[in-house]
Amino acid sequence: MIARGHEVLPRKSHDLLSEFANDIRYYLALTPRQLPSRYLYDALGSALFEAICELPWYGITRAEGRLLADHRGEVFARLSGLTRIVELGPGSGHKLGALLGGAPRDATSLTVHLIDMSAKALTTATRTLSDIDNLTVMTHQTSFEAGLDVVGRLSHDAGRTLVLFLGSNIGNFDPPVCAAFLSGIRASLVQHDALLMGADLVKPERDLLLAYDDPLGVSAAFNRNLLVRLNRELGATFDLGAFDHRAVWNAPLSRMEMYLVAREAQRVRIEAADLDIDLRAGESIWTESSYKYRTNEIVSLVERAGFRILTRWIDEKDQFALMLFEAV
Repeated sequence: MIARGHEVLPRKSHDLLSEFANDIRYYLALTPRQLPSRYLYDALGSALFEAICELPWYGITRAEGRLLADHRGEVFARLSGLTRIVELGPGSGHKLGALLGGAPRDATSLTVHLIDMSAKALTTATRTLSDIDNLTVMTHQTSFEAGLDVVGRLSHDAGRTLVLFLGSNIGNFDPPVCAAFLSGIRASLVQHDALLMGADLVKPERDLLLAYDDPLGVSAAFNRNLLVRLNRELGATFDLGAFDHRAVWNAPLSRMEMYLVAREAQRVRIEAADLDIDLRAGESIWTESSYKYRTNEIVSLVERAGFRILTRWIDEKDQFALMLFEAV
């Protein structure tokens, strides 16, 4: 059974709220206006994203699940002496649970560190992992960067560490930020530690548009929920019915983009940020970018951060890559 570790204390709620308000004030002043995609994942946003993962037009989760199920034994076989797993953004915990199904039967106990801004995600993932023997779970309700800093300061004497960054979350970073983030992961590790990462690959535009603007409107609800969160937590006055969801494939930059588009001219007050914004009819707020890769591109990007590729597996049906790297 699971041994539940103590949680790293989250920052005080008023500190988180102040950071939220400051971020919104900054990003809505940019041209074009933006909202950071990390704020899409409150409790409702996380639930809506889990629903998106079940849609027939969104194949990322199923493809990654197939690859994990088929190759999890190989992951453990290549990482002798593994004692610690760090997952960035564990979601429901099912992917980690699937991976752990490939651990050798005589494996020594593992410690898992789950890092996420969402308390609900951490609770759900911990519950999902609760039936796995010889497992200690530590939760860190904080940003990926802060969580990696905490883990990086822990003793490395006990064995190898594996960082999991799944679900093609790497696609949410612009190239310079992505390079810095991967370097940050490497800085938290020592030589011969490892990184297991999933990345969505370039595919036909029609398939991408269906994945990010599905016929059931779940993606649209996920996007608009960001305005619900701003209204609830920051005292904003967004009218949900006055915004359309738009998904666009930006081929030159190889990324999907999501926007909230104002149907009419309007003024919005965001009380906690002490901010008023005037939106023109048709003006958009950029809420997410999701980069799609060619396999050689993502391998080169990770290797430049201080890793070497050990192996890669490709799901041909949904064009998704799972890659295992070693820190050098």
